[in-house]
Order: sequence, then structure tokens, then C-alpha cells
Amino acid sequence: MVKHDKKLDQAARAAWMYYVAGQTQNEIAEALGVSRQVAQRLVALAIDSGLISVNISHPVGRCMELSARLCERYGLAQCQVVPSQGMDSAGINRAVAVAGAEVMAQFLRSEQPLNIGVGSGRSLKAAIDELPELERPQHSCVSLIGAIAADGSCTRYDVPLWMAEKTQGRYFILPAPLFADSEQDRALWCNHRIYRTVNEKASQADVTFIGIGTIAYHCPLHKDGFITAEDVDRLAAANAVAEMLGHFIDPQGQRVASELDRRLTSVNLSQQPEKPVIALAGGADKHQAIRAALLGRWINGLVTDEESALALLAD
Repeated sequence: MVKHDKKLDQAARAAWMYYVAGQTQNEIAEALGVSRQVAQRLVALAIDSGLISVNISHPVGRCMELSARLCERYGLAQCQVVPSQGMDSAGINRAVAVAGAEVMAQFLRSEQPLNIGVGSGRSLKAAIDELPELERPQHSCVSLIGAIAADGSCTRYDVPLWMAEKTQGRYFILPAPLFADSEQDRALWCNHRIYRTVNEKASQADVTFIGIGTIAYHCPLHKDGFITAEDVDRLAAANAVAEMLGHFIDPQGQRVASELDRRLTSVNLSQQPEKPVIALAGGADKHQAIRAALLGRWINGLVTDEESALALLAD
């Protein structure tokens, strides 16, 4: 996305918030992570660029309407929808990554020290790649999920490490495999002093960013060696449609009991979280999984695409 297009996107967002949502310039500035003066200039740019008529003549205007409807429908505190009509899956994933990076940056720019809980996965890694360099050594990036597979290899999508490198902050790794070899083995990992320290830090995160996975052959957990084909079959038979941090949920958003639960070492997820828990997920293959996460109230923030938003609002 060229710089001019990004500026017009921001101008369209500011105009929608000012003229449609009735927000003040101070509220717009806070939501976009800019100064009040910049917010004023963005609204003026929207006018000068011919974006404003009876409706906002920009795809972002429709996306912001979808965002507002998703917030109302699913009780979200924060939602960003990116245009996706006519895009292929690669384009949608890139757009979600760019928008996700913008949301992350709003938190990361804080001068106050933050505890940032970070999951794993391709969507989060892509968003980190889009982040600018932000020198915030006072922040801590805390892993919510073990990155070690059964064969001892580590995932290439160790997102907290990449975020820490972008911010020059501290990085706390959860020292365990995602799934231990046995229930007894899990107890050994999770009772270690370092594990307990990192787990406690993760539970106190000021903001959390996670991905939403699907359950199918060659889904990331299967492809990266964390679960077997037999595990996929058992989860599908139990009606699991989504996964977050190794927790499996059904279409109604309820946890699916699994033998894997007894070996899971990742940080616990809470329904109706009090602090921001923001998921980055988009694309047609994620519609059912995103809906499950929303229905279960596992997240209170979402970055997704236009087609996904329409699917989530369809019924």
C-alpha cells in the first residue's frame, strides 16, 4: 500500500468517525493514535479529496459501518474491518496484516510500560512484519504458547520474539512444548519456576494479540507437527471448528473436551476478558472459526476483512 493510499484511508476513517459516528476530534485522535491537530488535518483532507458527499465515497466508510455492527452484535470493544472485495486470499491476508499492525502500533506507542501477551501463527507474524521500528524497551512481550513441537523443533512463527525485536523490549518465552508427551510430563514442565513466572506475567497482560486457527488436515497445528492426523480426526469428530492457543472450541464457542487438554501447556484463555484480547483473522476458510470465537466471548477485539464481516453478520 503506497503512502498516499494509507493517508486517504486514515482520512476516510477520520471523516466517518466525525460525520457519521459523531465523535469529537479528541476521540478520533485517540482512536487513530495521532494528535488532535493531525485528526483535524485528516478530516480536512477527506473533504479536499472529495471523499465526502452524502456518504463517504471510500471503501473504508462501508468497512467502518461493518465494524460498528460487529461491535454491537458481538459486544466487541474494538473492531477493524479492511476492504476485501475482489481480493484473493493472499491480498486479504496482507490487508489484515497491515490493519493488525496499525492496531498493535496504537498500543505499542505508549510511553507507559506494557505487558503484551502474544500468541503465535501466520497472521500475527505477518502483522509484526508490517510494524514500524518502535523503540520501546520498557515494554515486555510475553509468549502465551509453547513453540516446541514433538520432535524438538521450534515453530517459525515465534511471534513474541519478532515483536520484541521491533520494539527493543524484553521477551519472555514460555519454556515448554505446546503439548507435553503425557499428563505427568506436563506437570513437570508447568511446575518449573521459570514457567510459573512467565505464566503469571502472561496472566497480567495489559493487551493480548492472538490468532484464530481452523481444525483440518494441513491446518497450521497439523502442518507444523503439533498435532497428528489422528488428532485432527478426533477433534473433527468432537465438532471442534476453531483453535486458539491450543484450546479447541465448537461452533457455539464452547470448549471441546479433548485428550490434548491434559497435555496442553499454553496460558489459559478466559471468556469475557476484562482487558483487550484482540484477534487477527480473515479469509473465507476462517469464517466459522471466527464466529465461534465471537460467540464464546473469548475475544473483545477483532481485525478482519469485509467478506468475513458480512458472513459474521449474515444471520
